[in-house]
Parts: sequence; C-alpha cells; structure tokens
Amino acid sequence: MAEKSDFFSSFEGSPEEGSSTTGTLRWLSQPRYVAEIAVVLGLILAAAWTPQGVLNEFFRIAAAACVVAFAITGKWSPSEMGLTRPLAGTLSIVIPGVLLCAVIALAGVMLRFAGAGHALPWSRSWQYAFWALAQQFILQSVLFLRLETIFGSKPAVIAAASLFAFVHLPSPVLTVLAFCGGMVFSELFRRSRNLYPLGLIHAALGLTIAASLPDHWLHHMRVGIGYLILHS
Repeated sequence: MAEKSDFFSSFEGSPEEGSSTTGTLRWLSQPRYVAEIAVVLGLILAAAWTPQGVLNEFFRIAAAACVVAFAITGKWSPSEMGLTRPLAGTLSIVIPGVLLCAVIALAGVMLRFAGAGHALPWSRSWQYAFWALAQQFILQSVLFLRLETIFGSKPAVIAAASLFAFVHLPSPVLTVLAFCGGMVFSELFRRSRNLYPLGLIHAALGLTIAASLPDHWLHHMRVGIGYLILHS
C-alpha cells in the first residue's frame, strides 16, 4: 500500500498531542479565541434560525460587526488573514475548484431524473460571489485562524469544516457538501494563505450546485429556518 499522504499522517501526532486532556487544556488556555468563535457562530446560527424581520436583521448586523471587530483586534496580520497576496497559490486553488465543479455538474446530469436545479440569474450570481468571499473570510480569516491557535494547523482543518457544515443544517445535502468543501477550502487556505481564489471557487461551486442538483433537495440553497419554511 502506498505511503500515507502528508495531510493524513500529520493528524496522528504523538500520544500527548492527541489526548483528550491536551485538547481540553488547549481550549482552556485560549479563552478569548474560544469566546470569539462561540460569539460568531452563535450569532450566525441565530440569524439563520430567526424569521425575516427586526430580530433577524439585528443578528445579521451583530454577526457582521463582531466578525469585523475580531478581525481588526486579532493578533494576525493582513497577510496571515490571506488578504495581501491575491496571486499566491492561485493555480493550486483554482484547478481543484474547476475539477470539483465538473464533478458536481456531471452528478447533476446523472440526477436529472430527480428534478431540475435552480440556476441563479446573473443579477443575483454576482451578489452570491461577494457573499461567497465573505463566507470564506469568516471561515478562514476568523474561525480557522483561531482554531489553528487552539488545536494546531492541520486539526483546525477538520474543526473549521465541521463548523462550516454545522451552520448549513438542516439541509442534509448542503451539510455534507459544506463539510467536504470546508475541508478543501481550509486545507488550501492553510497552504496558501490566500483568500481571494477561495472566494472564487466557493462562488463557482455554489452556483454549480444550485444549477445542477435537484432544487427540491436544496430548497434554493437555503439553510436554517429558511430551509424548513420553503419545505413546508
């Protein structure tokens, strides 16, 4: 059998590094970052699970404000947050993204019997592209960097992907795809520290998923209470 890849072998670590006690101590030793992760995640979930209205708008604004505040007051430089080198590792990020889009499009062709997708018009597609970049900023420049400080670089990939999947509940398809995508996005960010191509492939993947997979599975790519309201 071939040798294990660097990505997977690095998770094994020493017995001390992998122990639950060490993991707990890491959480306890970084209370600020634990609190910031909890606040951002909690506000995002609150926004996702409250109906449209004043309260929902409050949670959205509060989440955005906290993301910006934590990014500014954090210990990481703009370069470490992936904001200063737009060309770094671009090909190594874009090529896997194109391949993943092709796989999803092919899956959509094979699943056409289950229903049509929901392609977004251009007037909304470019808006989604900005939202995709914003999601990557939250996931990588805020959550991943803090998880990396707590757990170490490569375990943070799994932790970030898990949080990314969690906020896509209760959509089963998007939750699974978000975990897989979060693993890819976070690993590519870990290697390149470049946010911009990640936003690009995130947008491309999201639009491909919406157009290719049956919309009655995805409910217009909604999550949280929006998924349940559209389903009802």
